[in-house]
Amino acid sequence: MIQTGKMAWNAVCANKLRTFLTMLGIIIGVAALIILVSIADGAGNSVSSQISEMGSNYLSVRISDNKENPLKLTEFSELFDEEVFLSSAPVGRTSATGKSGYSSSSINIYGTSGGYFSVMGMELYAGRLLKKTDLENHSYVIVISYDTAVEYFGRGDAVGETLSLDGKSFQVAGVLSKDAASPSSAMSVRSSEDTSETVSLEGYIPYSTLSRIADNVLEINQFYVSSENEESMDEAELRLEEILLKRFGNDEDAFSIQNQSEIMEAMAEVDHTMSLMLGGIAAISLLVGGIGIMNIMLVSVTERTREIGIRKAIGAGQSSIMFQFLLEALIVSLAGCLAGIGCSWCGLKVIGAIMGSSIQVAMNGKVALLSVLFSGVIGIVFGLYPAKKAAKKKPIDALRYSG
Repeated sequence: MIQTGKMAWNAVCANKLRTFLTMLGIIIGVAALIILVSIADGAGNSVSSQISEMGSNYLSVRISDNKENPLKLTEFSELFDEEVFLSSAPVGRTSATGKSGYSSSSINIYGTSGGYFSVMGMELYAGRLLKKTDLENHSYVIVISYDTAVEYFGRGDAVGETLSLDGKSFQVAGVLSKDAASPSSAMSVRSSEDTSETVSLEGYIPYSTLSRIADNVLEINQFYVSSENEESMDEAELRLEEILLKRFGNDEDAFSIQNQSEIMEAMAEVDHTMSLMLGGIAAISLLVGGIGIMNIMLVSVTERTREIGIRKAIGAGQSSIMFQFLLEALIVSLAGCLAGIGCSWCGLKVIGAIMGSSIQVAMNGKVALLSVLFSGVIGIVFGLYPAKKAAKKKPIDALRYSG
């Protein structure tokens, strides 16, 4: 068997260019499979990470039909003051031109209450969050993100500073921590400290104040409600639905409830489906590579007919001949697979450098192992027919073959 293995290796190395071209289909297939699946995993993990940063134990509600009886801020706090709800907060959004000193740029403004920061799991860097008295008094106070503080005031601790929004002066009551999750994709500008990156400019003011200064925020059409933990989400969702059905005349179409944990599950499912789809597409390249192996092995059998006849004449059995050619196909397939894994590793490094921190791409070890197994199967399956054809040649016919 060792001798047969040496002969198979020597046959593979005898024509290096032809062997390399045969391996190329396997190399491309394996590299494409690993790179595509790794990118899909990286993109899915990135999106899931951003969603999980904003928490997974809250419900998002959007009112589409208020039945000519809009939900007011005073009624809102009474409706959701129950033990099953940990926090609740209305949300309205507008944009304004923010000015401070010589800095002037567009900023996204969110009207909400103090409960919003609890729902979203946002933490303070400095100062305080919005209070109930801020909503009751329509106070002109604002809580800004850390990047916004740096952009307008040149430092993170900007508590007590004044920020002008469309000509109205707001006092900075608090600054959120650097890693506080953004509620949405806000407008981006160049940071004054790092011109190579973009930052999101965001501010949070009392909902009652926003309804006064913004024409597009007159009533509550969107709000968030959180539960104690993920285990109590179902109970909170059922109770929330009961309250809203009673409030809007048992019309299920008047509102929609979105469960954040369900979004996470849906994202995981989409990511898995995408990985399977891309993996299936790339696997086709491996099958094409297998056909190439079969083709070249059939040519090899024809070229080495006299060699087969001589080996049979000196006592080599069918199993020995078959094993040699099957081993040659397997060597070509696995060598191509290992080269493909190496190419995919280099490719992912380049892609990672280009994408930066937006998407973390890394080689999926399970996919690499699957590629090795799949390539081995391809080598055996597509090498089986040429090997059988070589083993069945009659010694006398093989020796008479003149090529």
